Parts: sequence; C-alpha cells; structure tokens
Amino acid sequence: MDAFQTIILALIQGITEFLPISSSGHLILPAQLFGWTDQGLAFDVAVHMGTLTAVVVYFWKDLFAIAKDWLGSLVGKGSTFNSRLGWYLIFATLPAVVFGLALKSMGLDDAMRTVAVIAGTTLIFGALLGWADVKGTHVQPLDKMSFKQAMFIGFAQALALIPGTSRSGITMTAALMMGFTRDAAARFSFLLSIPVIVGAGSLLLLDLVKSTVPVDWNTLAMGTVVSAISAWVCVYCFLSFINRIGLMPFVVYRMILGVVLLGFIFV
Repeated sequence: MDAFQTIILALIQGITEFLPISSSGHLILPAQLFGWTDQGLAFDVAVHMGTLTAVVVYFWKDLFAIAKDWLGSLVGKGSTFNSRLGWYLIFATLPAVVFGLALKSMGLDDAMRTVAVIAGTTLIFGALLGWADVKGTHVQPLDKMSFKQAMFIGFAQALALIPGTSRSGITMTAALMMGFTRDAAARFSFLLSIPVIVGAGSLLLLDLVKSTVPVDWNTLAMGTVVSAISAWVCVYCFLSFINRIGLMPFVVYRMILGVVLLGFIFV
C-alpha cells in the first residue's frame, strides 16, 4: 500500500473500532469504491495494536484500579466494585472467545465477510440500536451492574463475530436494553474491547509469524500510529458527547451505510 491508502485504512480502523457503526462495513468500502486490494495480515495486526494502545492509554487509571482490586480479591482483601468489574470483564469475554474459535475452526469467519452479509447486519443491528436508545430508561450506573447483566452483554458481543454487526454497537445495545445510562454502556463496551482486541491481535500475530509474506515495517509503523491517535480521539469525543447527542445520529448513519452497501449488490 502507498502512504495515502495506509493513512485512510488506519483512520477507518481507528475511528470505527469504537463507534457503533461497524468497522467491517467501512473497511469493505475502499475495495468497492477504488478497487483497493486487501490490506493484508500484517497491517491488520498493526492497526489492532494501535487501537489497543489507544483504549489502554485512555482508561489506564481505571485499568490500574481494576487490576489492583481484582488482585486484592484473590488474596482475600474483599470485594469492591472494581474487583467485581475485573471478573465481569473476564467472564463476559468468554462467549466471544468460544464462538470465535468455533467459527474459525469451521472456516466460517472469512466466509461471512460478504457485502450482502455486512449490509444486512448493518441495517438490522443499527435499527436495534436505535430501538434500545429510544426505549431504554438510561438510569442505571455502571457500578450497579450485576454478573448476569455483564454476561448478557458478553453474549451480545459474540454476535459481533458476524461482520457488520459492530462490536461496540451490539454491546451498547445490550446495555441500553437493560436500562444503563449511555455513558455506562459506552464505558463498559470500551473496557470489554480490551481483552477481545488482545485475543484477536494475538491470533493474527500467530498467523503472521507462520506467514512467509515479507513485511513493510514503515507501513506498519504508520498504520499503528495513525490508528492509535484516531482511536484515542474517537473514544475521547464519543464519551464527551454521548449523553448530549444520544445514539440516533449513528443509527441514521448506519441506515445510510447499509443502503449504500446494498447499492453495490444491485447496481
């Protein structure tokens, strides 16, 4: 890839990883519009590491408190909200891990990456996000989350293995359906992304190690930096404005994106 393609694709990954608008739906657009070839395994690893760096840097204080109290709970120092949150994040990640490995073993992970599937899920789960945002009570704070609620969000996250669903979108939808505030839904969604990105990035890295394709380190470095910066800005802005603007702008955007993708099929 040249520098322009690298920057555009890294920006797309960084911005759409955490917004409820489907990163896979956007990453397919350059190929459809400009005929760009697939960015390759090494680049996927690089931008995953970039988005992981962004969310860890943004939430480092929360992560430190969670890790500290979680480790304390292991040695009998009692239960706190942060220690419980640590357990919630661990157990809520398991459904995505199990279903992800199952799909990979059956060879279905790549088979579902079609324009038709992404267009359909973009529209369906976008509409569901809008319904949850309108019907949700938006009253429950994050520190009142129960284990059952965390697992419900975790199972919802497993649906994001279907391209076009949007991991952040479906987890926020699940949280809003249970009455959480928009801020609480977004924060738990972003924290829950960390183990998932670590897992996905690790699998990609293993595949990369086995690959014999040469690596362009300058392109990877550029992709990592651009995706990290854009993802951090995205998380900061989203959490700053979510309670004021709500999620309907993203729902409308998803409807437009879904129609555009359908246009590629029928036109």
